[in-house]
Amino acid sequence: MPLWPPEFAGRMNEHTIDSDLLRDNPLGDPHVRPLWVYTPPGYDEDRDRHYPVVYMLLGFGGTLPAWSNHPAPYRKPVPVRIDEVFAKGEAPPMILAFVDAWTTYGGSQYVDSAGTGRYHSYLCDEVVPWVDAHYRTRPTRDHRAIAGKSSGGFGASMTSMRRPDLFGAFAAHSGDALSEAQYLPHFLWAARHLRAYDGDIFAWWQDFTSRVAFTKDEDLRLLEILGVSACFSPDTDGTPLLPFNPRTGAPIPEIWSRWLAWDPVRMAPNHADALRSLHAIWLDAGTRDEWFLDLGTQALHDALLDAGVAEESIHLEFFDAGHHGIEYRQPLALAWLAHKLA
Repeated sequence: MPLWPPEFAGRMNEHTIDSDLLRDNPLGDPHVRPLWVYTPPGYDEDRDRHYPVVYMLLGFGGTLPAWSNHPAPYRKPVPVRIDEVFAKGEAPPMILAFVDAWTTYGGSQYVDSAGTGRYHSYLCDEVVPWVDAHYRTRPTRDHRAIAGKSSGGFGASMTSMRRPDLFGAFAAHSGDALSEAQYLPHFLWAARHLRAYDGDIFAWWQDFTSRVAFTKDEDLRLLEILGVSACFSPDTDGTPLLPFNPRTGAPIPEIWSRWLAWDPVRMAPNHADALRSLHAIWLDAGTRDEWFLDLGTQALHDALLDAGVAEESIHLEFFDAGHHGIEYRQPLALAWLAHKLA
């Protein structure tokens, strides 16, 4: 069964990258990674034209085939919907690069970590140059953006702060932010879940990997906490350190502070110059987000303004939804970014 419908006007090109930076990573995950690159209608005909690029980041646990899935009846996958927008001339055409940063623990948060590998460097120093070398891009930061949902939204905002030489715009849909709202309630739930495993998340991990995944209520929450611990708070040997007491859920200050250092709300003051240089920022979230990322989105918006970002550069929007099933928001942001990057 074809991944894309007959009326798909652009083309999705499937590649692999043999990454030097991910070779011998701590989890033994593949260093040969898939990369999908979408080219818009007309790309093959007009060989003198060059295009902006948006780098698309998945949420925690996501793999590239998810982009071709129908998220719900009567809803279209993100590439199909934005392809229709370009085919109808409703937005200037762009190239889209769909990046894989999956790990054994479900995700990399797009950071360099002793617990997972050099995924931030992989994205910035291998994927971006590869796309520019193999496609007719407009290879400047003013014509390059990064976008994602959830952990992908975190990757988009964090990377834009740290690499303003590469990216001039970003979109974050329910992106991770305001860590105390996002994580502290889930630490309490996790401590309850871990009673069944004598407070040992690795006992849960052994159980999880010995059976069909996601057949217990605690699986998704504990996987994400273990995975983010590997990204944000690895021990010197790469072992994930939990930022809370597994019997009470109370934060462990010296470890929790390492998570807080990655909070985009807290990062913003230290990256004010980079943020002020961005010419387009899309922020949105559902008002019933289970991880309270609507509050995180509001806090990030306020932090951007405090950092001196012009209000007219930011699109902020809230809508009635939870954390999941909001992929329909992404083509809206992509069309908006297309106009900003053109």
